Amino acid sequence: MSLHPNEVLRRARIARGILLVSFGALAIGFFRAQVLQKAAYVLQSENNRLREVPLPGARGIIYDRKGEIIAENLPGYSVSILSPTEDSLRIALTTLAKVTPIDSAQQEFIVRRFRRAPQRPAVIFGDASFQVVSVLEERRVEFPGLIIQSAPKRYYPDGEAMAAIVGYTGEISEQQLASTKFEGYKAGQQVGKLGLEQQYEAELRGKEGRRFVEVDARNRVVRDAGVRAEEQPEAPPPLQTNIDLDLQRFAHAYFGDSLRGAVVALDPNTGGVLAMYSAPTYDVNKFIGGAPASYYQSLLDNPHTPLNNRALNGQYAPASTFKLATAIIGMQRGLVTMDSHMPQACTGSFYYGRVFKCWDHRGHGDITLAQAIAKSCDVYFYQLGLKIGLASLLAGGVSLGFKDSTRIDLPGERRPRWPESVAYFNKRYGARGWNASVVLSLSIGQADNAQTPLNMARFYAALATDGAAPTPQIVTQTVARKQVVNLSSDQLQGLQLALADVVTRGTGASAQISGLTIAGKTGTQQNPPHPDNAWFVGYAPVLKPQIVVAVILEEGLHGTHAAQVATKIMERFLKKRLSLNILTPD
Repeated sequence: MSLHPNEVLRRARIARGILLVSFGALAIGFFRAQVLQKAAYVLQSENNRLREVPLPGARGIIYDRKGEIIAENLPGYSVSILSPTEDSLRIALTTLAKVTPIDSAQQEFIVRRFRRAPQRPAVIFGDASFQVVSVLEERRVEFPGLIIQSAPKRYYPDGEAMAAIVGYTGEISEQQLASTKFEGYKAGQQVGKLGLEQQYEAELRGKEGRRFVEVDARNRVVRDAGVRAEEQPEAPPPLQTNIDLDLQRFAHAYFGDSLRGAVVALDPNTGGVLAMYSAPTYDVNKFIGGAPASYYQSLLDNPHTPLNNRALNGQYAPASTFKLATAIIGMQRGLVTMDSHMPQACTGSFYYGRVFKCWDHRGHGDITLAQAIAKSCDVYFYQLGLKIGLASLLAGGVSLGFKDSTRIDLPGERRPRWPESVAYFNKRYGARGWNASVVLSLSIGQADNAQTPLNMARFYAALATDGAAPTPQIVTQTVARKQVVNLSSDQLQGLQLALADVVTRGTGASAQISGLTIAGKTGTQQNPPHPDNAWFVGYAPVLKPQIVVAVILEEGLHGTHAAQVATKIMERFLKKRLSLNILTPD
């Protein structure tokens, strides 16, 4: 059956239309793909063949007050591996473990890193030794996805001396990565752990750079230079501190391996921390890249707890160093003056329900408040505590700052322990488990009173100046001062003269330093069932205070020993300044 000529023409026109539409659609598709979306496809192509390799940024350098280096960066090495899948990464790690030690726990940790950022190289060693790098370089052909590159390594020239202050850096943890505080951080990056490194992480963190390597379909590196312009890492500005590194080293050397305890040295006028040391100590450099298991276990097993920062976290009854607080509370309430006597002279003991002894069993006789401070007479302060009363003594201690942390710019400060009210005793001991005699123990700095060396240094900074306690600061900055000692200038001067008498002819006389006038107070903390702990807190020079030092020595020593340590630290600081004509002697 033949078609009509018109039907043939109609069908031909339809076929031509279909062809034109089809070719038009193809042309539009080709135009969109090759012209309009060219950049996107080129980028996708590059992403398929290029892999980003992060370049760690150096952390900020930390300096002491004179420009000496506390923390710096040295050349190091990092080892990472590119892998297309988790399975291929596990295979690569199993092979690597035959060349260099990587236990199963480490392998699982590396895999977890990969899951968090599969497009980035999985970090195997953030701080690889030269020996490990040499072995891997020799056998690089066996590990085509391996990337070995230089990376800044944190270093502390005085690692043992600075452990209580500087902290260290370590790889960011999974918990930190999940925290909003660390938004923008990636697995394998380094962050501050403890101390200044943690406190000033935002200021010390370097800006990460990046470079690119070219890979094939199996993620093997085929070219690792010049495939795309690099972005160089950037280091932040340095961090300037108030620390006197020479003084810090002196404290470290003085304590040596024989003394245990802590030292805090402050500038009483600014609150700047000149030194802060805890003994025994440890080397923070050992923690860079992960502390060896044997070293870390030795620190944990050490009965003297070197990981405990005693200056910041150690809680000790302040003993007789607290008697100045009792005196202040009594003076603020108009109960005593520096010339006041107590009803009962000191005969070596005092009876209040039972016998409460004075440290000197021979007794001090009928003395004034000024003499009681110089001689550290317990019997005088027992009676002053009773005059004040328990509730008023507790409230006075709160107002003087014995319940509050200092808010120093370091993480992990432990809050002192001081009863806020009488309800504390009911809660802790039960309504019938205590009696009013607790006021006697509290008045001489014993019993339910535990202060840190840092907090005692802050309190004596207020005593040394105008009664205002500064906020201790490691990093140089403007700090706030809080008025805690509310006495007249004459009353405050009377306390300062009594503190000077402690060192010239009182319990701290053996710690005198020729050419320096020193004020301070010794203390012996009862520490049953262990031997007593020894305190000294003081300042110098008397008329122009430039340094406050608090010292605690653990077990078996007297307050005079702590005084000798403290005054040697004062001498080191002040006589060095005198030799440089920085300070005029009073």
